[in-house]
Amino acid sequence: MLKKTGMLFMILLWIAAAGVVPAEEAKPLFHVIELDGVITSPSAKYVAQSLEEASAARAEGLIILLDTPGGLDTAMRDIAKSILNAPLPVIVYVYPSGARAASAGVIIAQAAHVAAMAPGTNIGAAHPVAIGLGGGEMDKTMSKKVENDAAAYARSIAKTRGRSEEWVEKAVRKSESITADEALKLKVIDVVAADIEKLLAAIDQRTVTVAGAKKKISAAHAVLNTKKMGTRQGILAAISNPNIAYLLLLIGLAGLYFEFSTPGAILPGVIGGISLLLAFFGLSTLPVSYTGILLILFSIVLFIAEIKIMSHGMLTVGGVISLALGSFLLFDTPEPALRISLQVLLPAVLVASGFFIVIIWLAVKAQMRKHYSGTEAMIGGRGEAVTDIHGDGKVFFQGEYWTARSDREIPKGARVRILKVDGLKLAVEEIKNNE
Repeated sequence: MLKKTGMLFMILLWIAAAGVVPAEEAKPLFHVIELDGVITSPSAKYVAQSLEEASAARAEGLIILLDTPGGLDTAMRDIAKSILNAPLPVIVYVYPSGARAASAGVIIAQAAHVAAMAPGTNIGAAHPVAIGLGGGEMDKTMSKKVENDAAAYARSIAKTRGRSEEWVEKAVRKSESITADEALKLKVIDVVAADIEKLLAAIDQRTVTVAGAKKKISAAHAVLNTKKMGTRQGILAAISNPNIAYLLLLIGLAGLYFEFSTPGAILPGVIGGISLLLAFFGLSTLPVSYTGILLILFSIVLFIAEIKIMSHGMLTVGGVISLALGSFLLFDTPEPALRISLQVLLPAVLVASGFFIVIIWLAVKAQMRKHYSGTEAMIGGRGEAVTDIHGDGKVFFQGEYWTARSDREIPKGARVRILKVDGLKLAVEEIKNNE
């Protein structure tokens, strides 16, 4: 009996052991975001929020797909600060082929724990003028100070990550730009990879310093969680684009102008007000020139004045010139990424000018149009004297009898022309037979 019990126990033990399946090892998780276009304040907030989400999800790392022509210095520094103090590895990957990490993008890439580029990409041209420092014209002394500050900042970040301090200084001082292969050779970046899968394979088991501690990146069989910018963040980022902010400003001004010139339309005023508020938000995140804004506002004043004052088009011409100059001067920065594109500016100025000119023409035409009702419509009208008129008398006009006066005597039955309407009395003159 004991033998059977022992055998039964062994069988049950064997079944239990056979039923135990080793727990599958958790696969490393990487969050992936895109940083595309001009670097602005919403971009910095997006990166900071993405780092928080990746940390909360216990991700192995955050991959930033970078493609930027540059942007604001303040936003760039905020992003670099977030990456340098990140609680998990951050991989900045200049991707896809044809992308670039120019200007502010250089500093962002250098701040990453792992800097990578795809073939056919480039990095460089980080002169302080190009990353939004100072803006406008600077004297030589101030320009040199700004350049030294930017060079020291770039070198400190490159040193922290063990990359080429010499090259980043050249990128700042001489606007040097290099390809992905050159960047790898000069130790500006760590990896050149054709796609994300090859990137993960290249960084697997790489040791980096995160929050002052050494960490080995585990990227084998990694799971990618691509995160898209939220609707709110997407709207804010779009509004912060100089071209979008400029167009919203013009739409807002046009809508309010139409509402004021044609009271009661309502819809143009609502659209104009919303567009103007959104434009103000976008402009608040960009290096705006107050001279440009004032010139644009002055152009609206000139367009409105054209309706009130017959200047034979001179005020309209002044308005168009003021609008064009204000548009060119709107953003006070030499950074091309933070200026309005000529492909947007020129058509926008032409369309906006055409809109205001058409509205002015319609308003002036309406003012010059002959009146068909009211006392104004009676001026020049013709009637018949029903009594002799010398001083006062009576006339018949459009089915009604009116009291009339004339400086000259008008006989009964004569045709008369109305010269003026004074309350309920008409000033008239006799129509001669040859008129």
